[in-house]
Amino acid sequence: MRIWIDADACPVAVREIVFRASRKRRLPVTLVSDRLQPTPNLSWITSVQVKGGMDAADDYIVEHADPTDLVITHDIPLAAQVLAKGAAVLGIRGDTFNASTIAERLAARDFMTEVRAMGIQTGGPPPYDDRARAAFANGFDRWLATAERARGEHNGS
Repeated sequence: MRIWIDADACPVAVREIVFRASRKRRLPVTLVSDRLQPTPNLSWITSVQVKGGMDAADDYIVEHADPTDLVITHDIPLAAQVLAKGAAVLGIRGDTFNASTIAERLAARDFMTEVRAMGIQTGGPPPYDDRARAAFANGFDRWLATAERARGEHNGS
């Protein structure tokens, strides 16, 4: 089990929450980005710098993520690709991406892309505030609890 972070646009608060849990549980974490990201000096927390364009980090995560892994991202197309591989996906605002909702999210994203292409101002996402941080922490805690239960069942505990 590994946690992958799509680190190019990931808020520092999200990283701090994940790093704290990783320290406690020795969970492997890998940040993937087009530039090297700072990480705690722990052997199980690493950063991978990818070269090759806009989707290089996404491609790396899709190639390396396994069904037991969690990917943290705000990128809906990446979420769709990772879900297709069987891995779990958590958004930076604590929203869980899953097979039953990803098609709707992709459609909404594509619609907003078309609207912006027509020159209509749509504004950006809301600021990453304390509410968003708390929502992520809660969603991450739920995933950790579920993953630990599954690992216990798998190990016969």
